[in-house]
Amino acid sequence: MEKSYIKLGDFLKINNIAQSGGEAKVLIQSGFVKVNGDIETRRGKKLNPGDIVSVNNQEFKVK
Repeated sequence: MEKSYIKLGDFLKINNIAQSGGEAKVLIQSGFVKVNGDIETRRGKKLNPGDIVSVNNQEFKVK
């Protein structure tokens, strides 16, 4: 069965929001990332299709 989620850190890298896992970690742990309007500090947070990730007033929809 194919997984239908992606981890937040991976999502940031795939969408070129962060250049590396380390950069994603810093962004997330610094409180700059919101998931569905709430600050998310867990790099391993599972995102599902339809979730909205916000970074620096930019929104990205999980597909």
